Amino acid sequence: MPAFAYKAADRNGANRKGVIEAASPAAARAMLRDQALLPLSVVPATERAAGGGAIRMPLFRRGRISARQLATVTRQIATLVGSEIPIEESLRLVATQSEVPAVTALITEVRGAILDGRSFASALAQHPKAFPEFYRASVAAGEQSGRLPFVLNHLANFVETRQGNSQKLTLALLYPGLLAVVSFGMMVLLMVYVVPDIVKVFVSRGADLPFLTKALIAISAFIRDFGLYAALAGLAAFLIFNRWAARPGNRLRIHRGFSQSRLTRRFSKQFNAARFAGSLATLVESSVPLVEALHAAAAVTPNLYVRNKALHVAARVREGLTLRAAMQEAGVFPSMLVAIVAAGETSGRLGPALGRASNELERELDALVAALVALAEPLVLLVMGGLVLMMVLAILLPIINLNNLVAA
Repeated sequence: MPAFAYKAADRNGANRKGVIEAASPAAARAMLRDQALLPLSVVPATERAAGGGAIRMPLFRRGRISARQLATVTRQIATLVGSEIPIEESLRLVATQSEVPAVTALITEVRGAILDGRSFASALAQHPKAFPEFYRASVAAGEQSGRLPFVLNHLANFVETRQGNSQKLTLALLYPGLLAVVSFGMMVLLMVYVVPDIVKVFVSRGADLPFLTKALIAISAFIRDFGLYAALAGLAAFLIFNRWAARPGNRLRIHRGFSQSRLTRRFSKQFNAARFAGSLATLVESSVPLVEALHAAAAVTPNLYVRNKALHVAARVREGLTLRAAMQEAGVFPSMLVAIVAAGETSGRLGPALGRASNELERELDALVAALVALAEPLVLLVMGGLVLMMVLAILLPIINLNNLVAA
């Protein structure tokens, strides 16, 4: 059943806003009148409202929710379903409790589809931007096996872990990034407003300027005269590159470069293997058939080159090859992961083995990220400090020369 965002007035003239399920906008207005509310606007919940005041979802966010919101929603649904509350009632409670209009509208639409007779997985499939393929495959397996609470619990843990790791990385890089931006901005301001005044003093004295000072003067003049044009050209180049990189073939070339470059190869292998193993472990432990689980896990692997290799692994497993042999043949997975998969296949406990491999990969990835972040801050300080030192020397050297001339 569709969901509609409404704005209405009660008997006292106060405005009310919310989401209501109805077969049509007319039915939604009738239901509001039954509640002693005067409908002012009624629009589909996932569309932008034409009038003011109704729930709005920006065009670029339509049908999407953030990773944090997905983690919260999954945990809430898992808790309610685990308490033996029917799925449609659980979704109603989650939609009612949410303070984010986009989440309320999305969950209400999913619940409406279930009330119309769809399964939970097929209702989620109507919103692929919000619910990834591995998420929908896990839910489908949980419904088919009758283990939906167990599957949702696994999904909640996995989504929360992934979201927490992303948040830690963002917070860790926040300070070095902010430091670099502020330092660069201060240097540009010095170049535009301070250096020209100092140059006037040197020129008026007729001093013989050293090369470092001449270079500083040239850079200052360029920024002052052409800085805006350079910034616009850089922005245009960035947009053109983004459009070029958006094409699948070009994205594949870029991702292959990340996977094979000496500078990024290790991080790329660890990151993509951790994501692939974590998704695959959740799916296998949710009783999803291995080939389908491989396809779904490949779909959430960020690197396109590694994703294609993972899909090739699924094809080889379908042909009868063991998972260990197919992963070893792909050549993009760490040897530790391949060894643990081999042990899991031999023991018949592939799901727990993949879970252990995923945890180990996550620990190694956390250590690698921590090392990179620890290096980023002093590196920014060294680079910015070196540039500031060069600016100071470029300004002080002519002054020292002038003092030497006066002393002579």
